[in-house]
Amino acid sequence: MRFVLLFIFTLLYSCASDPTKGYSTSSLYSPQIRTVAVPMFENNTTSRQMEMMLTDALIKKIQSRTPYRVVDEMNADTLLTGTITDVELQPLNRSSVTGFDNEVLLKVTVNFDWMNLGTGTRIVGKRNFTADAIFVPSRPSSEPIEMGQFAAIEQLSSDIVDQMQAAW
Repeated sequence: MRFVLLFIFTLLYSCASDPTKGYSTSSLYSPQIRTVAVPMFENNTTSRQMEMMLTDALIKKIQSRTPYRVVDEMNADTLLTGTITDVELQPLNRSSVTGFDNEVLLKVTVNFDWMNLGTGTRIVGKRNFTADAIFVPSRPSSEPIEMGQFAAIEQLSSDIVDQMQAAW
């Protein structure tokens, strides 16, 4: 019993409140921020509805993975904006029989900024931030391009929300 208590005490004592000094039990997200506004991202590509898919995925990820509430711009502490700048399809391999692409890499590139509306400063911003996904348009899978778009958008939204963690 003493060993168990000593182990628990040592474990708790080794966690620091300051994450720069070792392990920490504090949140990954800034306690000064409570709300985020996420207006529709812009889309400078010919890929239709990607901006709606990305904005929707971002809102859902922020709500499920962070302590922040998503609100309208008038009531927000911060503002997350961005632009889809490129959607690229890269064939990875082709069938020697049919000549069709077996696997295709769909790569989405965005620029985004997360601004503190109280101070007018940028919390985080990235240019040419990318995520990609592979889909299989050939038989027997016959996955539509929307499968690749969905997977790339899910990855991109997850990566953007990861950037919203406090900088230690």
